[in-house]
Amino acid sequence: MSDELSEFERSIKREIDAFMKPGHEPSPVRDLLGDKKDEQKSRAKKGKQKSAGAAGMSAQSYKTGHLVRLAVRTRKLEADTVFEHRSTSISKLEAQLEAEKAAKQAGYPIIGYVIDIQSL
Repeated sequence: MSDELSEFERSIKREIDAFMKPGHEPSPVRDLLGDKKDEQKSRAKKGKQKSAGAAGMSAQSYKTGHLVRLAVRTRKLEADTVFEHRSTSISKLEAQLEAEKAAKQAGYPIIGYVIDIQSL
């Protein structure tokens, strides 16, 4: 029973490793030998890499918020131009208000209409 369980665990570990690293195929010899020391070292190394990677992530790596496209003008009889603004807000209305405020700060006093609001 324990042999079947350990073989099952090794096969699942091989499948997970193959899934996580598509170019990396685990060596069957190492899995058959059951090298415990190498596994512990690799686990410790992976733990260090994960903690270092989490500290180095920036806020832009997460895709939350909305992309708002507005039709804006600098003068009354001018053709509309598209103004895009990326908002981190999860609210569409708040994202639209942020985009309108950003457009006015960019020098477009006339906001025509909202062309599109896309979720990121």
